[in-house]
Amino acid sequence: MCGIIAVIGRTPDRAPMNPVAILGEMGEAAELLANSSLGDMDAASRAIGLAVRHLDVVDLALRGPVGVMTLLFAPGLIGSIRDGVSDIAQRIEEIEVALDAGEVSGDGQSLEILNASLVSLKDKVWAIGRDRLVTAEAVRDLARIDGTAESGIAKISAFHAVQVALSSLDRLEVRGRDSAGLHILVDDHGLDLASDEIKKLLDVRADPLFTSGAVRAAGSRLGFVYKAAAEIGELGDNTAALRAAISSDDLLHRALMASTAKVSVLGHTRWASVGVISEPNAHPLDNTEVSPGQSNDQHLVAVLNGDVDNHYELSQAEGLHISGLITTDAKVIPALVARRRDEGVELTDAFATTVKTFDGSVAIGACSAEAPDELFFALRGSGQALYIGLADDAFVVASEPYGVVEETARYLRMDGETAGGVDGAPGQVVVLSRDGAGTLSGITRMAYDGTTLPISDEEIQVADITTRDIDRGNAPHFLLKEISEAPQSILKTLRGRISDHHGRLVPSLSDEVLPPNLRDRLTNGGIRRVLVIGQGTAAVAGQSMAATLTELVGDSLVVSALPATELSGFGLDDDMSNALVVAISQSGTTTDTNRTVDLVRSRGAVVVAIVNRRNSDLCEKADGVLYTSDGRDVEMSVASTKAFYAQVAAGVLLATAISVLVANNTGTRSDSQVVHELLAGVRSLPDALQTVLGLRAEIASAAQQHAPSRRYWAIVGNGPNRIAAEELRIKLSELCYKAIACDATEDKK
Repeated sequence: MCGIIAVIGRTPDRAPMNPVAILGEMGEAAELLANSSLGDMDAASRAIGLAVRHLDVVDLALRGPVGVMTLLFAPGLIGSIRDGVSDIAQRIEEIEVALDAGEVSGDGQSLEILNASLVSLKDKVWAIGRDRLVTAEAVRDLARIDGTAESGIAKISAFHAVQVALSSLDRLEVRGRDSAGLHILVDDHGLDLASDEIKKLLDVRADPLFTSGAVRAAGSRLGFVYKAAAEIGELGDNTAALRAAISSDDLLHRALMASTAKVSVLGHTRWASVGVISEPNAHPLDNTEVSPGQSNDQHLVAVLNGDVDNHYELSQAEGLHISGLITTDAKVIPALVARRRDEGVELTDAFATTVKTFDGSVAIGACSAEAPDELFFALRGSGQALYIGLADDAFVVASEPYGVVEETARYLRMDGETAGGVDGAPGQVVVLSRDGAGTLSGITRMAYDGTTLPISDEEIQVADITTRDIDRGNAPHFLLKEISEAPQSILKTLRGRISDHHGRLVPSLSDEVLPPNLRDRLTNGGIRRVLVIGQGTAAVAGQSMAATLTELVGDSLVVSALPATELSGFGLDDDMSNALVVAISQSGTTTDTNRTVDLVRSRGAVVVAIVNRRNSDLCEKADGVLYTSDGRDVEMSVASTKAFYAQVAAGVLLATAISVLVANNTGTRSDSQVVHELLAGVRSLPDALQTVLGLRAEIASAAQQHAPSRRYWAIVGNGPNRIAAEELRIKLSELCYKAIACDATEDKK
């Protein structure tokens, strides 16, 4: 996978908020929290909700270029806000400590409301302290503002757009990071491009391979590109290199001094699939060809996610003259669009007709110096996505929602699979206009055949995550971060859900988890079987829950665990009204699990979800929901760690609660000692995990001593492919044997 980011905005016209008023809102929030008492959980939730409203005013005031100017040029404001954020964060920690210590009493529903309020409060505190303050300080460094004089809104807006793009690239690097690039198109810069000084600077940086630092002049516009490429490195290295290059570029800074200057930004982070890892292959790519007779008067750049499967055939058919050092398929995009323009095809049509010729699943972004106030996008096929974020006076486009949420939670998702237009072909083309930036009026959408596709307000979605959910903190990668967070994730999963009843631990789940009608059916025997489903590690966690429940209820229920795909493919009955289906998912968006939930519910089954994403699709489909952690502990790494552990803990909670209800039906008493011991064991897990994490040095030493020193490969295949896989295994074995024999005889031929 790769990642696309683009930003285009208009000059903001809203008035800045008075710094005194901003601090007043912060103070009101802090006072509400300081005076809130956990003795009344409902009152505490209301106080937290009011505090969130005050902080929301602050967050909105500090967003965008206007907010950045407010922060940078109001003396002492950043420090005062940082202190206020710190005080509120400390109060949040005090509340959570009290909750985890069992010092707060209340029913399950009140606890869920309080937890949801705390999540909203954390989001706002994070947004102000980490998104707004960090953005302002980053813009200050990029724009080289020394505090001696205020910079104009044009310069702040330009570098704010650059910072938004760099920050998004940082997050999108989980999709691929072997190289990255950022293109900044500058219009109305006020520089005299005909002067000897500027011409000399442009000649020096007129790199035909469009590597880092290259500059293109097209008419009165300037296109700057910055790139980094490295096969080995850490997350964040690429954007750090881009940031340093942009900050030190004197020509760019001169171009952005004019009060009329405007920019559009197009960036990309790459996971190379076609073409080697190099700066010439790093996106964005421009339209420059190496033909001696080519004028290269145009300046078009493009980025690509996915593969243009027929790029070689198109290049040959069109006679493109591409440098041998550029081997990525993305190069054909700007080159072919430029060819269409040379033939007199209007720019939007040139882009649309070009992308229509591509085979494969693609997401494409492009810009042209000819139309500096527009950005062009295309999406077709599965596996790719583009989200158009509607920010204040700006569009922020990214391959993932977490690429836009720093600036806005509202977005329009492009659809590359649904048939549209007259010919019914899938795929969409979108053109964004600066004049309508941040609004639906600035979006023109059409099908691949050119048919206009109107956009309605109902299509605008609201993200249920923030940058808080996808922050690596000080960890070098997400896997280590999430392993380290596992104890806290389990602790939050158990919060308020285990009670002490006459010296015995008992499960305490709210009606949001086990609705009254489900409790009744478990008690009176209306539920006779429990099916636990999931995909991947969620299915493995389901096996743990099924085993626990079977041990507790014996023959009172028929309990089984299986992948969701197996249930939907082979295990459905016409009448499933006697079944409880427990669906487990980290994201709540797992297609196979959600589809199976739809099928079992249509046959009368009751569904309880174990999920870690509030407001996700699975939550909407289920009759009851048991959130892992606080319902927002998103896991980013490929390997499941804290999410899996929390699912296991949640499964034990749910199994014990079901066993107590079923025991009431059978006329027997549940083995309270077994339940007590199970819950005590689960409650001890966070401390046990913390102990293991404290042994990192010893574990690392053991791993180095015992880990395999050679790589092992598995060759797999299904059906007729199994024969081909076996043939390949035999051939590779022969080659490896010959290689070992050659090495033993020192015959290197």
